[in-house]
Amino acid sequence: MSLKSAIIRMGLRAIDWSRADLWLAPISRGTGIILMFHHVRPASYGAFAPNRLLEITPAFFETVVSMVREAGYEIIAQDVLPQRLREKGGRPFAILTFDDGYRDNAEYALPILRRHALPATFFITTGFADGHGRLWWLELEEAIRRLDRVLFIHDGRDFDLPARDDAEKQIAFETTYWRLRSGDEATLLAVIADLAAQAGIDSRALTRGLCMTWDEIRAVARDPLITIGAHTVSHPMLAKHDDVTARYEIVQSRDRLASEVGINVTHFAYPVGDPGSAGPRDFALAQEAGFTTAVTTRPGHVFAGHADHPHALPRVSVNGLHQSRKTMRALLSGVPFMLWNKGWRLNTR
Repeated sequence: MSLKSAIIRMGLRAIDWSRADLWLAPISRGTGIILMFHHVRPASYGAFAPNRLLEITPAFFETVVSMVREAGYEIIAQDVLPQRLREKGGRPFAILTFDDGYRDNAEYALPILRRHALPATFFITTGFADGHGRLWWLELEEAIRRLDRVLFIHDGRDFDLPARDDAEKQIAFETTYWRLRSGDEATLLAVIADLAAQAGIDSRALTRGLCMTWDEIRAVARDPLITIGAHTVSHPMLAKHDDVTARYEIVQSRDRLASEVGINVTHFAYPVGDPGSAGPRDFALAQEAGFTTAVTTRPGHVFAGHADHPHALPRVSVNGLHQSRKTMRALLSGVPFMLWNKGWRLNTR
């Protein structure tokens, strides 16, 4: 576990120990919460699993939805969100969202949703459905798993990172990931493509193996519980690109989904979704494209003020490194985000 994850865990435990989730919840949990998931599947990872934060087990997903209800939230469809944002008082709401279009969402999460009759939104990256989009964060993990040295050049600097055991591989991943994330996306993709080639990884096979095909997406979309939302064409960090590219990624993903699935696509999720990946320009583009709502990954609960900012909505990630009831109690209370955001309820810059 990284230092950042360890600090987060200590903070969540402190909230649980002090029971701040009880006495601060009335002012911290807002009018609702939008939960974010990626993979839902049985645990099968080893000691080196740097992307484990993006997956939870089906059993824990079932625990999550039970705890959401126990905490007094009404789980609603995202189509109802604009109306609920304008209502005053009443029961707090929760929305369940799944990013990228992974096959395990249909295999493991959907049966649980059906069993409890719960609505959810699946945000689809169209390039992944086509089978040629790049899951670069997973390519990087798999390359480092196979290599015993990680060699690359970035900003004129040579990197030679040992990766002989799990501990070294974890350091190599963290170093490479954050170094590349800090720069332009073209360089990130090129460096990871080179590492994948060194390790003998078929990037397209990785995508095809993990992501739903168009036929599978159409089958999911026929379920009345599921709303299909757009998540760009190639999963770029939009803020790193010019207006033309960002607009194309947003609009083309909407149009392609509408064409392939035969639906009106009214909700959008920004890839990566932090302030360095989606900002006011991108919020305006999503509004211009006609989306009713758009969600970020900026952590926080939804407050009444978000009614005026429906294209910059926060979400709460259900982190695979913290699969416990204590953690979920804290997250559902909103207390961690009140502290993280220093009391600010809206973060739309």
